[in-house]
Amino acid sequence: MDNFTFHPTTKILFGRDTENAVGAEIMALGKKVLLHYGTGSIKKSGLFDKVVASLQALDIEFVELGGVVPNPRLSLVREGIELCHRENIQAILAVGGGSVIDSAKAIAFGAVSDKDVWDEFFVKGTPVTQALAIGTILTIPAAGSEASPHNVVTDEENDRKLAAHGAGMLPAFSILNPELTMTLPAYQTACGAADMFAHILERYFTDTPNVDFTDHLCEGALRSILKNTPKVLAEPDNYDYRAELMLAGMIAHNDVLGLGRAGDWMTHDIEHELSALWDVTHGEGLAALFPSWIQYAGDNNPAAVPRLVRFAEEVFGITTGSDEEKIQAAVAALKSWFAAIGLKTKLTQFEDFDESKIETMAAFVIPAEPRGSLIKLTREDVANIYRLAR
Repeated sequence: MDNFTFHPTTKILFGRDTENAVGAEIMALGKKVLLHYGTGSIKKSGLFDKVVASLQALDIEFVELGGVVPNPRLSLVREGIELCHRENIQAILAVGGGSVIDSAKAIAFGAVSDKDVWDEFFVKGTPVTQALAIGTILTIPAAGSEASPHNVVTDEENDRKLAAHGAGMLPAFSILNPELTMTLPAYQTACGAADMFAHILERYFTDTPNVDFTDHLCEGALRSILKNTPKVLAEPDNYDYRAELMLAGMIAHNDVLGLGRAGDWMTHDIEHELSALWDVTHGEGLAALFPSWIQYAGDNNPAAVPRLVRFAEEVFGITTGSDEEKIQAAVAALKSWFAAIGLKTKLTQFEDFDESKIETMAAFVIPAEPRGSLIKLTREDVANIYRLAR
């Protein structure tokens, strides 16, 4: 097990009607707030009115900035930064899914920096240490951004999707009410489940030895997502099933499952190029790629085989056959589960996918030295994974 520092700071308010506490929570962060949200679903659902009533009851001034879309755009982040400066914003309240929260985070740390937000934190990779205070109300369990020191933004002008990191962007509080997710379309629910499943796999597929405790945590979380996602899709109004999935999404990415172990994260980077070029929904892109990454790792790195076999045995209960047969069965089982919850499992199923872009995407993923944990990938390896996922 590796040394680690773990300093979580996000207060989680979980359960029914917790959104009614937002005014009291945000008041501790500032009296003038940027209210950041997506394309209007929170207004249709009535959540917007609840939030506004809670803010107004405590005389909290707010400025609205809507318009966040999946794969949040750098242009809206820049608009938000300018708005924060012009309006003297003291805190940001993000109401929505992971894209809204990721956008809010970028605005928050961009607003207190004298450097260009994209060049400094996404391209250069400078860790985020300072930001405006952030609070969130989560409406789509998926990205785990509500309690993580990470975010992802897309530069739509240059077709690049990059991540930033740093404890400075951790939300001060996040409100998680499973009732707020009951109106989600089945597709969004399924994409969210795939996203959180992948967050766990990126931590689980490690070359760090002696991490048995977090191995078991990862395996239990993966089994829970496998079990509860079909239940949520079958009974979308079931609070208990929604609660299980919402909690799993938060735990999947708040770094508890990654304590003392090196994550891999290559499949996420490989998928980011799909999202950047064709605006693929992140969770569905991961569903199309992760089985191929597992297969490729098993075929090309003997050292990865024991961990992949453990995945087959402990997550899918595959206990018969050779190691190779167990891995193949796990790949098939994972593809089958993704398909069963309504997601694409091959790149050619995406209407706009252009195979001629594979080499270009691979070059963005691996600009120089090989990367990865369980298996080190070269540029050629990444191109081969794209082809295997066709």
